[in-house]
Amino acid sequence: MKRKLLLVLTVAFVCLRVSAQFDVHFSNYWHLKSYYNPSHTSLNKRINIMGTYSMQLLGYEGAPQSMYFGGEMPFKLFGKDQGAGVGFFNETIGMFKVQNFWGQYSFHLPIGKGSLSAGIRLGGLTVGFDPTDIVLGDEGMDDPAFPTSEVDGMTFDLGAGLFYNHPWFWVGASASHLTAPSIEMGDVSRFDVSPVLYFMGGGNIKTKNPLITIQPSVFLETDFVAYRCDISMRMTYAHNEKEFFGGLTYSPMTSVGFTFGTVIKDFTIGYTYDMFTGKVGLAAGNHDIFLSYSLDMSFSKKSKNKHKSIRIL
Repeated sequence: MKRKLLLVLTVAFVCLRVSAQFDVHFSNYWHLKSYYNPSHTSLNKRINIMGTYSMQLLGYEGAPQSMYFGGEMPFKLFGKDQGAGVGFFNETIGMFKVQNFWGQYSFHLPIGKGSLSAGIRLGGLTVGFDPTDIVLGDEGMDDPAFPTSEVDGMTFDLGAGLFYNHPWFWVGASASHLTAPSIEMGDVSRFDVSPVLYFMGGGNIKTKNPLITIQPSVFLETDFVAYRCDISMRMTYAHNEKEFFGGLTYSPMTSVGFTFGTVIKDFTIGYTYDMFTGKVGLAAGNHDIFLSYSLDMSFSKKSKNKHKSIRIL
């Protein structure tokens, strides 16, 4: 009975993911711009190392668990600011396992008080399925359309994006899985992945208190079949190389979430919890933990090599 329940939950989770695009949705999208948009790679001219771990639909057996880890660094070529980075993503959903690894590059062009950047991502996408613990129907009966042993497949993956960053605001657009990859899994199974488009934007609003900044942002993802929109509002308090932030996110017809965290010198740590507003219930939400380290590598002041905290846009 337990195995049959796991099978049902796996199918349900996969259907849920298909209806809401293939890529995972991290609630702390504003902290992971380089994950969603390769053109943001080292846009702050610093070495950045970041990671996040997400536990979704907590309390359900076989519920999605997702992990992302990435690193990036700036460099100059022919006097132009550029950035390069790598990333790795791993997710398990019941009997499914998804892995994605990539390298990405960005070119930054100063425009006015801001910077316009373009980026590209090249990598590989792997999907695996392990049904070895599942029994279909009566003992000894096999379904030829259902694999009886572990299968997986890998394919080329491509993404690209544009990003404009200004001291007062930022905006970006990107796309993943541009080749609409089809992954062959064994002899009878195939996994099709549709391209996904991302739009994000936000701002920095100064208040009468110079230590407090209001940071609204919006995030939209769609594959032209389904979509998700997140509207966020955060407040940051900065004093003596320390920052504390907190805020709320609302996704219409999906969830309400809250986030909080701190920045101490070059380290950032934060937590986000999403509560579903539908039939799933408030308790079985998503937990996201994120960490990052940002190191200043100023080319114009190599001898000083000062480290200083920056505000997360």
